[in-house]
Amino acid sequence: MRDDGTVDQGEDDAGIGSRASSDPPSTPVSALRRTVLTVAVLNLAYFFVEGGIAVAIRSVSLLADSVDFLEDTAVNLLIALALGWTLAARAAVGRALAVIILIPAVAVVVQLVLKVGEPEAPGVVPLILTAAGAAVVNLIAALLLARIRASSGAMGRAAWLAARNDVVVNLAIILMALITLAVGTGWPDIVLGALIIALNGRAALEVWRLAGEESLAARALAGEDPDVD
Repeated sequence: MRDDGTVDQGEDDAGIGSRASSDPPSTPVSALRRTVLTVAVLNLAYFFVEGGIAVAIRSVSLLADSVDFLEDTAVNLLIALALGWTLAARAAVGRALAVIILIPAVAVVVQLVLKVGEPEAPGVVPLILTAAGAAVVNLIAALLLARIRASSGAMGRAAWLAARNDVVVNLAIILMALITLAVGTGWPDIVLGALIIALNGRAALEVWRLAGEESLAARALAGEDPDVD
């Protein structure tokens, strides 16, 4: 971060920004933090909305997608912390967030196993409406992150790509709901839910990995050997 309160991508100590052949325009730290925190709040709020409806209508795919909102919340919080906290503090928070993500992820697996034994079709209308709402939230997040992705480093660009790709997943859920309406069973929901679980299975591991990189960087800056446990 430069003295004028802007982020210079060539100087980031956390490894989330690297110098390209031509530096991107600097963005004020306050604007970066405000954007990623807004996206984090949006994701966290819809995690509860989508997760609650998923449990109510017993939709595995919707519940699996809600975990992705929690993952995106964690990533955007880490980006915000990267703008002001020490490396060691960011690493500790990142690992705590990784553990938090695991809790609903386990719930999704349990729901999937139970649903296989009783493949009842979820409510199609609430499924479509909730997935459409998720697509809107992810689209808003993608648009917000698109404005700062050039100045927020690799994690910022990854968060933008994730939000953009999540819209495709939400549209897939809507398509699955229409198929469910045609076949009248819960198997399309089970299959798509399993695919989403597989796609998002590395969510907690990815956040944990990022936290580990922060921890190694902190030890290196402190003069410790990062290869020694």
